[in-house]
Amino acid sequence: MKLLNYLNRGIFYFTVFFFSFINVIQSQEYKLNNQNSKFSVSGTSNLHDWEIVVNEHSGVIDVSHSGVLIIHKLKIFLESESLKSGKKGMDKNTYKALNTDEYKNITFLLTETKDIVDLGDEKYKVKANGDLTVSGVTKNVTLDFNLKIKEDSINIIGEKPIKMTDYNIEPPQALFGTITTGDEITIKFNTVLQKQI
Repeated sequence: MKLLNYLNRGIFYFTVFFFSFINVIQSQEYKLNNQNSKFSVSGTSNLHDWEIVVNEHSGVIDVSHSGVLIIHKLKIFLESESLKSGKKGMDKNTYKALNTDEYKNITFLLTETKDIVDLGDEKYKVKANGDLTVSGVTKNVTLDFNLKIKEDSINIIGEKPIKMTDYNIEPPQALFGTITTGDEITIKFNTVLQKQI
């Protein structure tokens, strides 16, 4: 009886080890391609809508997708002072609001994958939770995005609305307060992450 228990236990541990090993082998890391990726922040004001483009970003995703997609890691970094509107005054107000002297990056770190829907042809709809840090304040948020796996890259597309005041940011003003921005902004992303050999 004891021998049978030992055998069953041995088979169990071998199975766990085997599938864990297979999962690690199939896991593949992809790094964000700054040149081919697009990030922007858009919002409103009492005068007109506005948009700022993020010029410097980096990140990594680690996935395995043999039959079932598993996202092991997702990290995105946006350089705060690379946000450019084409207007120096607006950029200056943005950096002041974000306190970029102290907080250099806006970051998103995946904490949990809630749901993944396989749409076929290596396309997926993903609902995930992650820590979004803006101006030194971190909030756990839900992020919905579409993910497409190609031969040597992964494309992630989505957007996330947030309120500046949730991150202790006072909406920027201009011209002595005559121009005020709305509290809600939307972060939009279309990223390309390249397979690492």
